[in-house]
Amino acid sequence: MGSEHAARISTWGSAPEPRYAEGDDGSIAYQAFGRGPRDLLFIGNWASNIEVMWEHPSMARYLERLARFSRVICFDKRGAGLSDPVAMGALPTLEHWMDDASVVLDAVGSSSATLLGDAEGGPMAMMLAASHPQRTDSLVLVNTFARLLRAPDYPIGIPEPTAELLLGEWRRNWGTGAVLQLTAPDVADDAQLQRWVGRYMRLSASPAAATRMYEWVLQLDVRSVLPSIQVPTLVLHKAQNRHYRLPMGRYLAEHIPAARLVELPGAAWYPPFVEAEQLLDEVEEFVTGDRPAPVDDRVLATVLFTDIVGSTDLAARLGDQRWLDLKLAHDDLVRSRIERYRGTHVSSTGDGFLALFDGPARAVRCAWEIAAAVRSLGIEIRAGVHSGEVEFQGEDVAGIAVHLASRVMSLAGDGAVLASGTVKDLVVGSGIGFEDRGAHVLKGVPGEWRLFEVTGV
Repeated sequence: MGSEHAARISTWGSAPEPRYAEGDDGSIAYQAFGRGPRDLLFIGNWASNIEVMWEHPSMARYLERLARFSRVICFDKRGAGLSDPVAMGALPTLEHWMDDASVVLDAVGSSSATLLGDAEGGPMAMMLAASHPQRTDSLVLVNTFARLLRAPDYPIGIPEPTAELLLGEWRRNWGTGAVLQLTAPDVADDAQLQRWVGRYMRLSASPAAATRMYEWVLQLDVRSVLPSIQVPTLVLHKAQNRHYRLPMGRYLAEHIPAARLVELPGAAWYPPFVEAEQLLDEVEEFVTGDRPAPVDDRVLATVLFTDIVGSTDLAARLGDQRWLDLKLAHDDLVRSRIERYRGTHVSSTGDGFLALFDGPARAVRCAWEIAAAVRSLGIEIRAGVHSGEVEFQGEDVAGIAVHLASRVMSLAGDGAVLASGTVKDLVVGSGIGFEDRGAHVLKGVPGEWRLFEVTGV
């Protein structure tokens, strides 16, 4: 359990001292505290400050309540609070933040934990649970969403004009207690709470960073992830929530296998400690009860297929020995890139490769780099990328996501990386460029699929 990292707390004034874990792209501030036998990773709002949050007695009591039945692990995501800042033009992605969570879990010696995803922390918790079920005991989603914006197949979302108005409100009111009118209307006139919320926001992120982050949140869409979540899941949602409205919580419960929805009275969702007693009762009962083990042979993954263009003609033109030498050089290059981007080489497919990644942006960047690198050998590859649920069968993998990625690759042009719309949705904010290649019917796969060619990483 890594108890040497856990601070014991007795009153709201004795906050645990923050520590730092070193990730690939910077330092991540975290705390671990509590007396419970289980680990609980608290993934909260995108703007946070794990030191300042202890300054409000109600927030401290909220954290202490969680610490009665678990060891609580919380952290500031990169770009917020005490963690390393990020460039305004390169905000972290869900994938980056998922990596931050894994680094923190490693730092405290946690092999598995309940994930509590609150508000904008929910999509990250869902991605983490689906991608790493072996590290996830269970999932609790509080006042959160799979997508915010309205779409033809998602009528419960916020209309874009309304989202623009909300964005303007956040920009104007950042760092003030005025946000409580939307987030906790029943206590919006509490002067002490207004002061704390304003200070907490200011020490979490600058107005410009907060605006950019909210723009990014508006583009999130993790609906494709939901069927792949196989761990026990509890969805808690305030019935009168005016921002992340109740239908968004119901949508999660309907699309996550065997999830249970509890609708709670009230409208407050931020700060999380407002009207929280019933919510905490539900969390404690869910976490401490007997629950089935997660299914480890089915996970969310990003599938990458590559193939050498015109390999048959090349082999005939070069002859057996020269072709073999070229193929070995190609294979070494591809394997090294897969390893560099933390992928798993599943198998070689004749003149190509099948690999899995736990992050879609890494898969796309790996494919892009492979396509560029093999040109030095005088060859071109085509690549296809798709994110979905895969099933492990011994050392092999199966599932519709594998078939779909293969079909996507078959439609890629020479030297091109082609991705499904699912991948494009999951890498919002990564800086990866795409060009729409239209809707396609893929052989053996139901429905039409919108495909996008990668234009830059």
